[in-house]
Amino acid sequence: MEPATGHVVLNSAIDEGFASLRLQARPRAERYELGRSLRERAHRSEMAYWKAPDGRVDPVTQIMHANAGRQAWLVPVRVGRMIQSPYAYLRGSANVMADDFASLPATGITPVICGDAHLGNFGFYASPERELVFDLNDFDEAHPGAWEWDLRRLVVSVYVAGRQNGYKESACADAVHHCVEEYQVQIQHLAEQPLLARSFDQMDVERLRSAASRAGFRAEIDRAARRARRRTSDRALPRFTERRDGTARLVEEPPLITRPTDVEYDQLAEALDGYLNTLPPHWARILAGYRIVDIAHKVVGVGSVGLRAYVALCEGSSSSDVVFLQLKQARRSVVAHHQHGDAAWHRHQGQRVVEYQQALQTVSDPLLGWTTVGDTQFYVRQFRDMKGAIVVEDIDARALADYAGICGYLLAKSHARTSGASMIAGYIGAGDKMAGALCRFARSYADQVEADHAELVAAVHQGILPAETA
Repeated sequence: MEPATGHVVLNSAIDEGFASLRLQARPRAERYELGRSLRERAHRSEMAYWKAPDGRVDPVTQIMHANAGRQAWLVPVRVGRMIQSPYAYLRGSANVMADDFASLPATGITPVICGDAHLGNFGFYASPERELVFDLNDFDEAHPGAWEWDLRRLVVSVYVAGRQNGYKESACADAVHHCVEEYQVQIQHLAEQPLLARSFDQMDVERLRSAASRAGFRAEIDRAARRARRRTSDRALPRFTERRDGTARLVEEPPLITRPTDVEYDQLAEALDGYLNTLPPHWARILAGYRIVDIAHKVVGVGSVGLRAYVALCEGSSSSDVVFLQLKQARRSVVAHHQHGDAAWHRHQGQRVVEYQQALQTVSDPLLGWTTVGDTQFYVRQFRDMKGAIVVEDIDARALADYAGICGYLLAKSHARTSGASMIAGYIGAGDKMAGALCRFARSYADQVEADHAELVAAVHQGILPAETA
């Protein structure tokens, strides 16, 4: 098919060989050669170049477009978070990157991608067995799309983070090179594995520590893991609740935590009953043993600020038996328009997020589901589920290179789970041509991110956009 970009898309995510047990999948060697042949259509050397195209919409206008439909009173909070640094701006500007990347050379290989694969969207969370794992952990923009977009966004985030930490340009480039190298090695390794076998590959804390070359970074991993293990529902009770007449209530902290109206509360509670129908029967039966005791609107993240996001406190057979559920508004992915124009593939965007999260992660939150409130679609997950992250600002240049490599490895693992691995491996090849090209691209586009951030800051100072920095 011909998407809006004019690129020919190889529908690797919906390959007919994976739609029926009665059809023979295309042989791996043939898929590898197909990927290799794509170098003639999208030369690997061309991956190095970035120049803002003529007619590029300025970033301030693009951020204003992204703010459409958000809760107006939270837009200043979102803008305030984005102007804090170029890296913070990058986190909130997935739509800008998607529009920019759509104009660049593309192979046409389209597995399911994260759509927002920056350093901050990898982290810890609990497996269904309550083991701490590390993986991609944000899927609001997940969608079939160009694998290069994920890798481009990841390496740019590495370069921008390195600059923000004051590292030399050579150190930033080294970290990007290591990121791409790990992606390349892993995509080639996984492409040779049976489809079922590659679906079980995961990274726990020990594997994460073994990938760190410096004792300081291993110590930071240990600290982050300890913090994540403490982020559970029972430990959240003192932080987020107070007792009133013997009943737990979520504490208000305007504008970040606020109470819905009575009508909204009833609509949300009813929607959570509907959400139970999207869970596997075993988990629906367990969760139905809890009762909603309070609901609040809670602002989260950077890119998500202004979208509807709620936390529901549910209580089981005792006041200490609690689970926090988070409802997050799901809108159409920033990738979608560039893949198939204005017609949405997905009837329910919350369902899209859930299904693609389960496709990209090795193990996922067992309470993932979706629901609808009026015309607004949501996905639902556990709120306090041992989630945690490596704080990029706390690590040195060598640790950044290690961490970038880990994220490159995990991105390859996720792409390989949804088809296209052999074609991607064939395209990249065994040399360092792709790594060298993306190092040059990351540096050029990091300049663009910094320039865009400066424009956003100037727009705030000129009163064009409101910002709340507290």
